[in-house]
Amino acid sequence: MKLIIAYIQPHKLDEVKAALAKAEVGKMSVTNSLGCGAQMGYEESYRGVKFEVNLLKKIRFEIAVNENFVEIKLM
Repeated sequence: MKLIIAYIQPHKLDEVKAALAKAEVGKMSVTNSLGCGAQMGYEESYRGVKFEVNLLKKIRFEIAVNENFVEIKLM
């Protein structure tokens, strides 16, 4: 059995769930999370004070699959 952990953008959740349902993976755990990655955050201003927002909303997605669902490619 393999545990797969992925961080995805919140608007991609429905697409990921649909793709996993199509692959017959029905057991999953979904958690709201904050993090930074390729987006690197952005700068905002509140009452004239500028501040950097570098922790963006993410979804932590966990699934456990059997070995037959895991495809290993060796190069």
